[in-house]
Amino acid sequence: FYSSTSSPPPPSPQASGNLSHADRVRKSCLKMLDTEMLQNLELREPPEQNLPVKKVVYRSSLPHLEDNISSHMTNSRFNSFTGYQSLTEREESFKLKETTAVHCGFYSENGGFRVSDVDKDYMRSCRVVVATCAFGGGDDLHQPIGMTEVSVKKVCYVAFWDEVTLSAQHEEGKKIGEDLRIGLWRIILVRDLPFTDQRLNGKIPKLISHRLFPMARYSIWVDSKSQFRRDPLGVIEALLWRSNSSLALSEHGARSSLYDEGNAIVKKHKATPEEVKIQLDQYRQDGIPDDKRFNGKK
Repeated sequence: FYSSTSSPPPPSPQASGNLSHADRVRKSCLKMLDTEMLQNLELREPPEQNLPVKKVVYRSSLPHLEDNISSHMTNSRFNSFTGYQSLTEREESFKLKETTAVHCGFYSENGGFRVSDVDKDYMRSCRVVVATCAFGGGDDLHQPIGMTEVSVKKVCYVAFWDEVTLSAQHEEGKKIGEDLRIGLWRIILVRDLPFTDQRLNGKIPKLISHRLFPMARYSIWVDSKSQFRRDPLGVIEALLWRSNSSLALSEHGARSSLYDEGNAIVKKHKATPEEVKIQLDQYRQDGIPDDKRFNGKK
């Protein structure tokens, strides 16, 4: 939320020694409400929806034979958590019907990404979420700053850890309190992560937070290397409510082509060429052009 001009705002006392690369941030590019208006912000009620979907059915985790997807399953990207969705099922999932079928590993006994019942109850209580995660040791947990007292009461700050990260943080003297928190962050311990690649495990709370927080209306994702330094409700007001938007994304720093991104992923060894080719071939079949921008943004 910062540009590279002007001088940074002074860090709050509790944030000193916890800013890392965020020390270099500059003048805010978000036009936030003033403090008094932030204190009086109320959550907007969601509009009434009259959706045709009456029933959701969760698919079996067993592989399907249609569309010859056996080639898709040679890699670890498909498992009991992801489900073995065929291209035909994928196409059908976009259609609104009274009964719709979805793949969701949370509903499989073998899906993985297990959290305790206590944590599930807490996640169901959240209406607004600021979330981050650190798996496999991960990064230090940066405490958020800049929020109002109202936001502290209304917003859930949730950090997903696995047992490796928990052990690593304990060795550094960062222990979870009796309230299951470290500072403002409510720690959710995840067991049985479904992927061997921690980058893929990190995509679960990042991209399907609506499954983890079924009652939440809004969520904000924070990279584990970053520190959140603004009032969450103020950010939602500035980026969503003010323009009547549903989703806010940062612009990519380098590319506007999915196909260039695919090549970069292979070069950085984040996935195999075979995996990336399957994905890019599907994008081409879906008609996605070489250069795709949204309102001129990458």
